[in-house]
Amino acid sequence: MRTMAVVGTGLIGTSVGLAVSRHGVMVHLLDQDETAARTAAALGAGVAGAPAERVDLAVIAVPPSKVGAVLAEQQLRGLAHAYTDVASVKSAPARDVLRTISDPVTFVGGHPLAGRERSGPLAARADLFEDRSWVLTPTQATSQPALNRVLEMVALCGAIPVVMEDQAHDAAVALTSHAPHVVASLMAARLQSGPEEAFRLAGQGLRDVTRIAAGDPRLWTDILQANAAAVARVLRALNDDLSAVLAALDDLAAAEPVREGHSVMRIEDLLRRGIAGLDRIHGRRPGAPPGQVRLRVAVGERPGELALLLARLAELGVGLDDVAATASPDRGVLFAEFGLSAVRAESAWRALTEEGWAAERLHAITVPEGPGGAAAVAPLPPAGSGAPSLDHQVEEERQEALSKP
Repeated sequence: MRTMAVVGTGLIGTSVGLAVSRHGVMVHLLDQDETAARTAAALGAGVAGAPAERVDLAVIAVPPSKVGAVLAEQQLRGLAHAYTDVASVKSAPARDVLRTISDPVTFVGGHPLAGRERSGPLAARADLFEDRSWVLTPTQATSQPALNRVLEMVALCGAIPVVMEDQAHDAAVALTSHAPHVVASLMAARLQSGPEEAFRLAGQGLRDVTRIAAGDPRLWTDILQANAAAVARVLRALNDDLSAVLAALDDLAAAEPVREGHSVMRIEDLLRRGIAGLDRIHGRRPGAPPGQVRLRVAVGERPGELALLLARLAELGVGLDDVAATASPDRGVLFAEFGLSAVRAESAWRALTEEGWAAERLHAITVPEGPGGAAAVAPLPPAGSGAPSLDHQVEEERQEALSKP
C-alpha cells in the first residue's frame, strides 16, 4: 500500500494516519473541521486535503450514523479503490452502506478494539492499535482485493485481524463496551447531587467505576442509538440483578430476621458472580485477542523478591492488575502469572529468563489462520531449539494472510 485517505480526523482516524505513516504510506486527511485535519497533519498523521488521484484505501472514521452517507459521497467522487470504517457498531452501518453505495464490493466493515477516554486528534497515538484486535465484518458482496487492502492496513497498524459477522460483533460490544459505558454514566450522574463532603472520601474505586463516562456525549448517543436493541438486552439483565439486590438491601435495612439470611446470600451470590466474571477477562488487555500466552514466573524466598519481580514486569508493560499470584501446594512455590499477546510474550520470556527468573510458558498460541478461516494452534518452540521467535512467526502468519488470493 502506497497511498491512503482518512475521512474524519478524531482520535481513531488520526491514530490510523500516525500508524501507517511510519511505514512510508502517504496519507491524505479530510475533515469537515479544517482545524482538526490541520492538527492531525501537524502531528505527522499525513497531509491535509484531498488527493489528486485515487488512493489505495480510504478509512471512514465518522460516527456510525454517518458512515453510509459519507462513504457514498466519497465513493461517488472516486476517492479510493477500497473503503473501510472504524465505527464501533457494525450492523446498522452495513445496512446503510448496502442501501446507499453503488459499488459494495469495495467496502469492508471494521472496528479497532482500541480507544481512550479523551477524544480529538490531540489524543491520538501511533501505537494505539498495537497488539489489539481489529474486527472486520466483510459482507457477501465484499471482494477479496478490498479485504486484502484492509488486512494490510491492519497489519501496518500492528493490530490483529478478527473476522466476525456484524450482528455477533454488535452483541459482543454491547456487553463489553456499550452497556458498561451506560453504567459508568449512571454512577457518574449520581455524583451531581452528592454532598460536597462526600468527595473528600472519594477514592480510586470511584474513579475506576466512572472513568469511561468522560467520553464524548454526542458520539456515545450515536453509538447507543445504532446498537440500541443489543444494549437494551444487556441492561435488562443487569436491571434484574439490580432489582434483586435492591430487594435484599431493603430487607436488611428493615432488619427482618426471617429474610435476613436469604438476603445476605443473595448479595453474596452477586458478589461471587462478579468475581467469576472478572476471571474471564483477568490478565487480558482491553481489546486483546483471545490467543494470549500465559506466562508464569516462580518467586524466590528472599524478602522483597515479589516486589522486584512486579517492578520488572511493569517495565515490560505488565500492569499490577494483570498479575495473579498462584501457589503450588505440592512444591510450596509461589508464582506470578499473567497474560501477554503472542508478539510480546516471547520477548518478555526471553528477558526474564536471561535475568535469571524461572519463567515458563503455560500453553500454545492461538493464531488466526486468515480471513474467515479456522484458528490454528502454533506450538511453542522449546528453549534453545533454534526455532524462529514468536515475533517472527506471527509476522510470517500476518504476511501469509495478506497474500492469500
